[in-house]
Amino acid sequence: MSTITYSKIQELVSKLPESKLPLAYRMLTALTDGGDSPQEQFLSLSVKERQQLSQQAEQLKTHYEDTAIERSDWQTGEFIDES
Repeated sequence: MSTITYSKIQELVSKLPESKLPLAYRMLTALTDGGDSPQEQFLSLSVKERQQLSQQAEQLKTHYEDTAIERSDWQTGEFIDES
């Protein structure tokens, strides 16, 4: 595949009908505003914030492990068609 450059993108955009420009704009905005991945966002937090999130994750993990049987019971129950 050839290298994609700004000029190639600009050339494509200039070929779009005006009715498609809002869609192209939203797509390009989403790509540029999207910013960091969740992993990058996590790493940009302070050490204290990361520790707090890690503790919360551990608490949730424990909660879901402790309630696995109860959750399984109500999620796998029979469905009754009352129609």
